[in-house]
Amino acid sequence: MYLPDSSILTNIRVPGRTRAQDVLFEKAYITTRGLEGRLSADEELIRLPDVPEGHAHYKEWKLRKWSGLRLQRYLAHKKRSMEILEIGCGNGWLSHLMADIRGAEVMGLDINFTELQQAARVFSDAPNLNFIHGDIRSGILEDRLFDTIIFSSTIEYFPFLKKIIHLSLTYLKPGGELHVIDSQLYNPDQIELERKRTLAYYTSLGYPEMADFYFHHNVYDLRPFHHKWIYNPNAFLSRLWKGRSPYPWIRIKSN
Repeated sequence: MYLPDSSILTNIRVPGRTRAQDVLFEKAYITTRGLEGRLSADEELIRLPDVPEGHAHYKEWKLRKWSGLRLQRYLAHKKRSMEILEIGCGNGWLSHLMADIRGAEVMGLDINFTELQQAARVFSDAPNLNFIHGDIRSGILEDRLFDTIIFSSTIEYFPFLKKIIHLSLTYLKPGGELHVIDSQLYNPDQIELERKRTLAYYTSLGYPEMADFYFHHNVYDLRPFHHKWIYNPNAFLSRLWKGRSPYPWIRIKSN
């Protein structure tokens, strides 16, 4: 593990050592993302979620732009200052989008040091946006509390849905909200098939071990929480929209 040049990356914090398991995950994750063509150059990252129509993942980014802007508008409508935490921020594009909300202070957290360094470099001109390297499960945030916590395409990298939600709720202020977007949840009878598909996919890329870090969560594990489906892709009106997102938007409120 190495520290970034503090004269360049003034908005990233590296408070502790990296676990061996985190290093294995980052290697597999970065390698497979590269094989998929999902690693962005700096000049592309600064423009995300906007990509040209000829981009290999144009349709995916169109959906992510839709969900990201909806979340941004939802939070901006509260018209008050707020502290926002994105768990698994990756290259920081969504955290940067949230930092455009007036009165927002945004922190992006990730164990992926490679993309986190890029995020800190590319978005260094945003004074209300900072990044921290680590795992929320390690206690790295200590007693810090937030108004909003976001999981965007990241809940699937945590093995136990109930546990990570329970833990995340402890970092919310009274009346705070946790938002899960751009991730799929499954009925129990779908999970085994999806696991096999995931293993086959990563095997085709030459990295079957990445399947060990990708988890398929049971939608019924949300039942213990005060949650609402702000967007349900299976709702009648959603099904009428040809270009609808296949991913739900779920809000979970603190007690």
